[in-house]
Amino acid sequence: MSSCLRKIWLVLFSSFFLFACGEKKKDAPNPATLPVPVNLYTVHTERPVYYDLFPGTVVAMMQVDIHPEVEGYVTGIFFKEGDHVKKGQKLYSIDDSKYQASYNQAQASVRVAQSNLDQAQKDADRYTYLNEHDAVAKQILDHAMTTLQNAKDQVTAAKQDLTKAVTDLNYSIIKAPFDGTIGISQVKVGNTVTTGQTVLNTISTDDPMTVDFEVNEKHIPRFIQLQHLKPLPQDSIFTILMPDNTLYGHTGQIYVIDRGVNAQTGTIIVRLTFPNPAGALRAGMSCKVRVRNEDTSAQLMIPGKAVVEQMGEYFVYVAKDTLIASADTAKHKDSPQPGPSLHAVQKKVMLGQAITDRVIIRSGLQNGDSIIVDGVQKLHDGSVITLGGPNPQKPPAH
Repeated sequence: MSSCLRKIWLVLFSSFFLFACGEKKKDAPNPATLPVPVNLYTVHTERPVYYDLFPGTVVAMMQVDIHPEVEGYVTGIFFKEGDHVKKGQKLYSIDDSKYQASYNQAQASVRVAQSNLDQAQKDADRYTYLNEHDAVAKQILDHAMTTLQNAKDQVTAAKQDLTKAVTDLNYSIIKAPFDGTIGISQVKVGNTVTTGQTVLNTISTDDPMTVDFEVNEKHIPRFIQLQHLKPLPQDSIFTILMPDNTLYGHTGQIYVIDRGVNAQTGTIIVRLTFPNPAGALRAGMSCKVRVRNEDTSAQLMIPGKAVVEQMGEYFVYVAKDTLIASADTAKHKDSPQPGPSLHAVQKKVMLGQAITDRVIIRSGLQNGDSIIVDGVQKLHDGSVITLGGPNPQKPPAH
């Protein structure tokens, strides 16, 4: 009997324990109804300074491949690769033995032709005098005048051959066409070179340098206006970021806008010039062109972390004072009580230019709106919020 009583009491105690736990669980507040701690940011207008970025390429104002104008083997190299060279400076020499021989032969031919001309001139003068006194046949005078003309033509031809020989001899010495930087030699001493085919080297101007970049055709009026704008000495409308994202130390200006738009891409090339005294800019280098935006009007700006993207659209959460009158919240002592409270209201916005960690708002917000900047990951439209997130956001100092 006592054993049966013990079993009955055990069943009753277990039922009472389960019932008590069920009541406790039922009375526990729903975590979803608890306020989410957040930090707020007051939206205000600013006058931002920002830049439009374009991929650019550094281009030398003048750059040529050096080709030999005569054939032969290289007998000398007279520069250090990568050096700055002056216009007219001797760069290469090509074996000139046959060109020197041609020059000497051409000189001799000129002397022979000139002697023949002198003799023909004397004969022509003599027969002309005799003809005036009817002392020579007309046919002999005609032959003398023809011989004189042929001698003159031979002198002209000989002088042309001499000019060609002088040119070829001069071309055996290759000189710098302008001041600039010489590259790595493509030939060595002893290599045979061919006229117009072999590339000996490349030379390009190095100061100033130009930077080419493409802009959409709809921006042409803007850049034409900037082209005619007289830049101030320290104007920073045009700057460039080097390949390592450091800012180049000199500002640029528009050198030329291309003559026409590329029909396939709808873009046009704009060329800038930059001083390059230290040689930091090299032809072919990639960079980013920064064009300062001239719109100085006050605009709304907010921290970029306040923006939430959903299906290609952008939203922010605005803190609004609302009333809580939910029966579910009223019955639990740990839940927000009915009365004034802050709610997160989702608003769609249109974004403008991103500037470092902030972004311009084109539409969707007003000056003075309080937006949520910390804790947005835990929010949905209508969430109850409370102030005091982990990273308070302060407006920038003015």
